[in-house]
Amino acid sequence: MKARLFQQSVRRPQSFRLLSKAPANAPKASDNESWLRKLGSPQNKAVGSVNRDKSGNKSKLETAVDVEPRFQIASTPPETPYINVKASLSQFTTVSYLQPKTQRHAQAKEFVDLRVLKLRSGSGGNGAVSFFRDAGRAIGPPDGGDGGDGGGIYVQAVEGLNSLAKLKTSYRATDGESGAAKQLDGARGKDVLIMVPVGTVIKWCMDPIPVRHAVQAYRKANAVPARTALDKQTVSLHCTGRFEMDQKPTHIQLFRESYGPGEGWNFKGKDKVYHSDKSWFQELNEKVKVYDLEAAESELKTDRFPLRGLDFDKPSEKPVCLLKGGKGGLGNMHFLTNVIRNPRFAKMGRSGLEQHFMFELKSLADLGLVGLPNAGKSTILNRISNARPRIGHWEFTTTHPSVGTVKLGIDGLSFTVADIPGIIEGAANDRGMGLEFIRHIQRSKGWVMVLSLGNSDPLKDLNLLITELGGLEEVAKKNVLVVCNKADIGHEDPASQKKFYTIRDFCQSQNWDVIPISALNGQNIKLLLRKMAACAGKA
Repeated sequence: MKARLFQQSVRRPQSFRLLSKAPANAPKASDNESWLRKLGSPQNKAVGSVNRDKSGNKSKLETAVDVEPRFQIASTPPETPYINVKASLSQFTTVSYLQPKTQRHAQAKEFVDLRVLKLRSGSGGNGAVSFFRDAGRAIGPPDGGDGGDGGGIYVQAVEGLNSLAKLKTSYRATDGESGAAKQLDGARGKDVLIMVPVGTVIKWCMDPIPVRHAVQAYRKANAVPARTALDKQTVSLHCTGRFEMDQKPTHIQLFRESYGPGEGWNFKGKDKVYHSDKSWFQELNEKVKVYDLEAAESELKTDRFPLRGLDFDKPSEKPVCLLKGGKGGLGNMHFLTNVIRNPRFAKMGRSGLEQHFMFELKSLADLGLVGLPNAGKSTILNRISNARPRIGHWEFTTTHPSVGTVKLGIDGLSFTVADIPGIIEGAANDRGMGLEFIRHIQRSKGWVMVLSLGNSDPLKDLNLLITELGGLEEVAKKNVLVVCNKADIGHEDPASQKKFYTIRDFCQSQNWDVIPISALNGQNIKLLLRKMAACAGKA
């Protein structure tokens, strides 16, 4: 506990200015009379008349027909106070999110790039009901202090981390302490700071249990893959824009399960029924309703999260607040008036906010290596960089992404390359290891597609990669370099040279660069480095 003699007894966020603030600690009856008179003014009554529709507090799962995986505006103001947006669940989750018990290779246990966290900010402490006592008097004026604000949840991206493995599944900030006698305000709840690697993307998501049940029921009824079920299931959200009445949604509106205007009283001695029949309490409560509405409006302005998530693509200078704690309740010293001489009641603290968030780690590599299993991607990365990925003569040797740094010459020129697990036919529908690791090359400036000339039809393999990655239109957004690996077998199989020429003709039609190499024997590696540097924009 700590005394505050000259500070405001109600803390508030800088982004929202209250129209009427409670008086300082140890207020006189005249101070409270002035404050309550302001609450009852026509200006504040207009604020109190604002009606927020909270019918969408709980996001609902709905089945949509032919819904594309993008945000759709269902209604806009003035039809609803918020922009009603429908979006497929694939915008807020991944297939591995629905399969938390999926077993991976032992090598991948130390690398975790996806976490779903349950976060809750602290609730505010209750105001105290207390009266000054001295040797000369049995009972004096009210001196109950205010409750402390609840702690918040903060996130900061720092260098030096490369995995989300150390994150817990849930975090909860502590509640604010209740006020005490002698005008002592309760201590503020402790904040929670979550440290994440640079490259982490945080998205809002729903409780995993109802989502998993809804998707499983849809798959059972329609016999479709999990990804299709995610696209068909939609979530209805209340969103806001950059400014009032903006019809373009930018943020998801979050709602607290807190008490409504005129509620949240903590009575001592006499109960709620007794006070509700008193005209003096009814008049006081009508004025305090405006204060409650102002607190609710302040929460609505701060309890918003970007619709497309937060991208920590560089180290954070300051922690970012995800969930703000609840405001502490007012002590009974604020309700001393000329009519109410012994207020045996105080306000409870406002509730905290509980939400689920999905943390995704996306590597910040300049280039991404993609290819079919056993095409030689890991051998190439091992040959050109400081990375030492696992290499073998079997498929899916790479079970999690590896990032290596390539240095060229003594002038310090360097770039980074990410190697992801092999892509097979049907990966977009979660066959093999799916496309879960594609997130690690989404930021890359260029993609290096590795083909094996030892396969019967490398051109077919290239077309398969293009299809699984979203088609030519999607691949064309990146700088593309096609690497024909295992070119050393041309001495034994003259047909491999013909295969290379077929791939070269196709790449020329797409304005893509192509090069034959032998990663195992170290042939053409220097030329490969120059072309990769150009693909990464480092040349």
